[in-house]
Amino acid sequence: MTSLSTPAVRRDIPHPSEPDDTVWGSDAIAEMLRAMDIPYVLLNPGASFRGLHDSLVNHLGNEKPQMVVVLHEEHAVAIAHGYTKVTGKPLIAILHSNVGLMHGSMAIFDAWADRVPVIVLGATGPVDAHKRRPWIDWIHTAQDQGALVRNFTKWDAQPASIPAAQEALLRARQIATTAPQGPVYVCFDAALQESRLPGKAALPAPSRYLAPPPARPSDELLKQAADWLSGARRPVILMGRVNRDEQAWAQRVQLAETLQAEVLTDLKVGAAFPTDHPLHAAPSGAFLNPTSQEVLRRADVVLSLDWLDLAGTLKQAWGDEPVGSKVIQVSVDHYIHNGWSMDHQGLPPVDLFLLCEPEPAVALLNPLVQPRPRLEVSPRPALAAPAAGPGLMSVATLAATVREAVGERKVCLMRLPLSWSGEMWDFRHPLDFLGYDGGGGIGSGPGMAIGSALALKGSDRLPVAIIGDGDYMMGVNALWTAANARIPMLVIVCNNRSFFNDELHQERVARQRHRPVENRWIGQRISDPAPDLAMMARGQGLTGFGPVQDAAELASLLPGAIAAVQQGETVVIDVVVQTGYSPAMTAGMTRSKD
Repeated sequence: MTSLSTPAVRRDIPHPSEPDDTVWGSDAIAEMLRAMDIPYVLLNPGASFRGLHDSLVNHLGNEKPQMVVVLHEEHAVAIAHGYTKVTGKPLIAILHSNVGLMHGSMAIFDAWADRVPVIVLGATGPVDAHKRRPWIDWIHTAQDQGALVRNFTKWDAQPASIPAAQEALLRARQIATTAPQGPVYVCFDAALQESRLPGKAALPAPSRYLAPPPARPSDELLKQAADWLSGARRPVILMGRVNRDEQAWAQRVQLAETLQAEVLTDLKVGAAFPTDHPLHAAPSGAFLNPTSQEVLRRADVVLSLDWLDLAGTLKQAWGDEPVGSKVIQVSVDHYIHNGWSMDHQGLPPVDLFLLCEPEPAVALLNPLVQPRPRLEVSPRPALAAPAAGPGLMSVATLAATVREAVGERKVCLMRLPLSWSGEMWDFRHPLDFLGYDGGGGIGSGPGMAIGSALALKGSDRLPVAIIGDGDYMMGVNALWTAANARIPMLVIVCNNRSFFNDELHQERVARQRHRPVENRWIGQRISDPAPDLAMMARGQGLTGFGPVQDAAELASLLPGAIAAVQQGETVVIDVVVQTGYSPAMTAGMTRSKD
């Protein structure tokens, strides 16, 4: 992975405890977290884990791991998710009993669908009913708490002893970080946490319980894949769910250049290939645009590097016709599929299956493939300059204005709105863009951006999140954590004062039913009154600007905002943008005829 040091954030320093030989169950659990080298735990406090809370503060001194407080459990998981998208290393989110787990469940599903390892710890009121307090311990105790999230976690446990708890933590990390990666859940009985131990618990060595190294396919299958790709007339590589490692990035570029293969990328996942490279065949989006469809349709060999929704993507190019190219699939994703969630998408037609992650497949294919003749590609149009003149901005104008303001700085786009399209910004490094949230809900943007900005703190990258107003308002109180922990970043809200994606759906239904499309906005618009988004930021101790109405005003604000972020502030700019169609929003919405 890209090398980043563990960032330091503001820490509440506890008063020192008096020396005491008493050992509590939660002390042993906390020591296991320290031994696992977990730098932070994200939590919203709750009585079910009061024992562990005390151990983190008074036994470990609130460091290694350090507690980071959030105002909603969903943000705890989202921040851990965002951090891991940058570093590849899991953080821990602690959720209070059944109620906190229910709050955090959407964010757990996001991590599941995004294939990101997050370790979720929970707690339950005493399993022994005799030890429960009246009322509250009963409603905050579940017979099988893990059942709430079992369909979208890789593994869960409720250990009944301290040795079992230590083993559960080690197993949880091992399973979470084994491909296909994903969230896990470990629940601790409140009584177990608050039990006295006869002496200091022995700690297993965490280094002996790591995830296995990546698998590799057989030499025979690798040779077959290399022969097909080398002999192809027009190969296409679909760069899908790959890691943030710079060496792996260079190896993907090498493979494409050796094969002179056209490359497609996807805005639902992070940057996977330089988008200004001549072989990057079309702007990326949430769906294929007409150019991408044509590139894929004329391919005779398609190499899918764990492409998200391969079946649906092939269908966008071929429709109901049989897929006319040979398909090589590189993935282990099917190991995580179950019957509850349909996040695995359709079943793709595959002619050759390499059962491994993309990184070892690319590394092994590079010395086997033969150079192909240089592909003639059309010159790529330059990125658009900021549009001049007054009036509400389009998202494209916003993008161009921000791009001009950041200049040659290294930027990490931690989040982009659905209205974004690939021609608005070039990605040249695996940390240039981190992708979407996986689950496609609303409200994850602020929390995930904070986690990514935490991972980037102290690096040479400017952390920027560009998010929609609906996403911002549903998760806005996550930003208090950024202020409290002193996590700098720039948040730009694309504010169309609407849940605009659903306006498009309402228009589609109205056209199908020959009803007035002019009514599509009813039940969608966020106006009358228009919320003061910048005030929401300022009210939590951040710097807020807006509403910004045109490109000139935004251009004048950005230099100061960027400087403030570089000085350690979190800055929010509310930018009012036009409602309207963009290729990214409409490409996947087939309209019926009137």
